[in-house]
This record gives sequence, C-alpha cells and structure tokens, in this order.
Amino acid sequence: MGDLFGVLAKRVEANARRAVDVYARELPEYRTMASGDRGYADLLDFAVLLRRRTLELAAHGQPFTDADLAVVTSVGHERGRAGVSLNSHRSVLGLHCTLTVQEIHEAASPSELDALMRMLSWLGPQGAAARDAYTRGFLEGQRHALPVAERVQQLTAILLSGDAAGPELACRLGMTVAAHYLVTVVRIADQDFTPAASTRTEILGLLFDKDQVPMSWHDPLEFVALLPTHRDDPDDVPTHVRQRALALAAAFAEIVGRPCAVGATTASACALADALPLARQISRAAPVESAPRQVSSVPDVFVELGTARLPEIDRWLRRIANELSQGPDLVATLDAYYRHDMNRRLTAAHMYIHPRTLDYRLRRARELTGLDPTTTRGVRTLTAAVARVLSDT
Repeated sequence: MGDLFGVLAKRVEANARRAVDVYARELPEYRTMASGDRGYADLLDFAVLLRRRTLELAAHGQPFTDADLAVVTSVGHERGRAGVSLNSHRSVLGLHCTLTVQEIHEAASPSELDALMRMLSWLGPQGAAARDAYTRGFLEGQRHALPVAERVQQLTAILLSGDAAGPELACRLGMTVAAHYLVTVVRIADQDFTPAASTRTEILGLLFDKDQVPMSWHDPLEFVALLPTHRDDPDDVPTHVRQRALALAAAFAEIVGRPCAVGATTASACALADALPLARQISRAAPVESAPRQVSSVPDVFVELGTARLPEIDRWLRRIANELSQGPDLVATLDAYYRHDMNRRLTAAHMYIHPRTLDYRLRRARELTGLDPTTTRGVRTLTAAVARVLSDT
C-alpha cells in the first residue's frame, strides 16, 4: 500500500499541473482563468491541495472533515460567483474524475491490488461528498451572478439531463424536485420569430413569477415547462395539472403574440430526457392556435404521430386537405364538429352558424372528398386530415 500512495505523493504537483492544463485546453472559461498568473496559481493551488488531502485521508481510510468540505465549498462558490457556466462546472467535475482515475492507474503496479482497491473504495463516497460540496458552493455563488430566469433554465436543463445537482438547485429556487412531471412543449408556429436572448430571459422571468415550475426557452421556437404530477401515466394526468399547463402555455402565447401548438407527455424525474423528444413530436402534430385551448398528449394525436412517419400517408392526407380547402371553412367546421362529438346543435352554436349551414358544409365535404363525415370511415380519415392541416397552420 505504501508504494502506491508514495508514488502518488511524489507526483502531486505534476498531476495537478497537468489537470489545470487540461481544464484550460478543454474549457474556454478555464482557459481565460488560467491565462493570468494569479488565476493559474489559484487553480493549481486548489488542485494540489485536493490531491494531497485525498492521499492523507485515503491512506488511513478517513473521510473528509467538515473543514475540508468547507474549503471545497468555498472554491465552488468563487467559481460560481465569477460567472463560470453550469456546463463548464459539470465538465470540470467530469474531467477531474477522469484524471483522478488516470493518475491512480499510472501509479499502481500489478502487485498493489489491495492498495488500489482501498483507494478506489475511498474515492467512491468521498468523491461524491466533495462533488456535492463543490456544487453547493457553485450554485450559491451563481445566485449572486445570474438572474433568477437563468437559474430556472439551468434547473430545467439539470432535470432533463438527470444531473444529481437538481434537488440542490431546486431548493435554492424555493422548489422541490417532484417524482413525476408533465413535460410540456409549446411550439411557436412562426419560423421568422427570432427574439433576442435577453428578451427570452425577460419573458421567462415573467412566466416564472406566474407559476414557479421548471421552465426553459433556449430555442426561440420552443418553450418547455415541467409541471409536477403524481404519476407517469399519460392517460391519468389530473385535470388541475393539465389546466395548469394550459394556463402557462396560454400566457406564453399571449406574451409572444404568435400562434402556438402544445404537446405534453408524462415521465418520472429520472426519465425526463427521453420524454422531451416525445413531447416535442406531439407539439408538431398538435393543432396550432392563436390562443391554445388544449394540451395534446399521445391519446390525442397518436394517429398523426404514426402517419407523420409514412411519407405516402402524409401525402394522401395532404391531398384530402387540399380538397377540403375548396369549400367554405370546411377544415374549421370539421374540427369543431368532431370536437363536439358530432353534435350538430353544439357545433353550430360554437361556430355561430345555423344548423342548416352546418349540414351544407358537411355535404360539401362529402362531395369534395368522397368521405361522409358522419361515418366511421369518414371520422377516421377526416380527423387525421384536419389535424394534419391544423398542425401546419
């Protein structure tokens, strides 16, 4: 055991210097910090201190003391307050872990299995403790350097990536991490809409004041919100959760002044990364509305999701949609007709037209497409065609 720890002790300064050079080479923000003599010295001092303390404690199987973790926390705080980004923070932690393993591998000989296992066993829990302390300090430092909206977006990114820092950052924003979420994507249906990043940050701050849930607006055409729910079953989302998501989507659409489509799906907190692409696909199949009236999920657009993967079916539906465009408001009429479960009276009242006008339009749809809107075949085909048109509106 002595040889492994002895070799590592002799290489502390060289390994620390290599680590700082790797950080500077791989991470632009650390390159800037290391460009000055004082900045480089600070980075090197901490790298040396961490390695020396690790060897002292690991050799005797002792954990980091409160004083040790306080030092790590203070360094994290300095980095956060200096404006180091979350991506760089996460990257430097990953690089540190990689380099630590590499240093041990280079120092260990085949005959030192016991010492190697002792070192690795110590690094597991103690490395996690140091990482958590560093992250706590970093997030606290960022609180002084970043506006709330930016930190909320960071939290959303952390939750979507499954990063362990989620609960800590959520706590500092006055939130808790839920077990399940309704992942909601609001798609802006205007390719020419390009708000500045500062505008997006300002609007997101207003929305966070309205409802304090994780949300993000990095892509100019895509707003993402995570609404806490009680389970990850898309068929069993509580009404109040859907209403909460719809209210947030409607507020967003009103502020940006652009038509939007809203798609959502549920997932456990550990599976959000996989849920986001599905919610995004649903938003592309959902109807575009100037004022969102619904939050679409898989049961609402499963036909459209399936047909979108088949170019031949998509072309067929577009042809039917083109035929409907030749009549008076046929797409809007059929949409209202099916939304009201084919109830003539309710549909006519909703559209402010006479029931006979509705009957005429339904006949016209049948004449143009060869499909009777009141039959099973007509419902299956025309609902998909109408949804295809509305998602492109």
